[in-house]
Amino acid sequence: MDAMRIGLGHDTHRLAGGGPLRLGGVDLAADCHAVGHSDADALLHAVTDALLGAAALGDIGQLFPDGDPANRDRDSAEMLQIACDRVRAAGWEIANLDCVVSLEAPKLAPYRESIRRRLAEMLGIGADRIGLKAKTGEGVGPIGRGECLAAECVALLVSAPRPGG
Repeated sequence: MDAMRIGLGHDTHRLAGGGPLRLGGVDLAADCHAVGHSDADALLHAVTDALLGAAALGDIGQLFPDGDPANRDRDSAEMLQIACDRVRAAGWEIANLDCVVSLEAPKLAPYRESIRRRLAEMLGIGADRIGLKAKTGEGVGPIGRGECLAAECVALLVSAPRPGG
């Protein structure tokens, strides 16, 4: 029964004036940036939570509390790497990720492949195992008004092969 595990991650950040906007470890040319305690990369935070959740290893807030000054302006790629190392140490490998980013602007189409490649590089998996979709708020609610962005990720983990078995 433990051959596969699914995890769900979600993150939302307010947007403020002045770019660039960091998303998935890539700086997007934008006139806004995400506001947060760390570098506020909502996509990496959602991926981190999905991986930790699938492996039943807590969440990003437990591992990197925002009350800890060491996490101020911390690179989310570093947090993702630490979480990924813990997931692998617990005996799991990443089968695939499926991600959704909800953001009114900028459009993600020009950055989609760069973000997928960067995520693949950070996680040590092929980009063909990472789905990335972009949605707008259609002018409705805080996302549609450009006040915030949200990211979600579903991660599928599989048992890592055991040495000699």
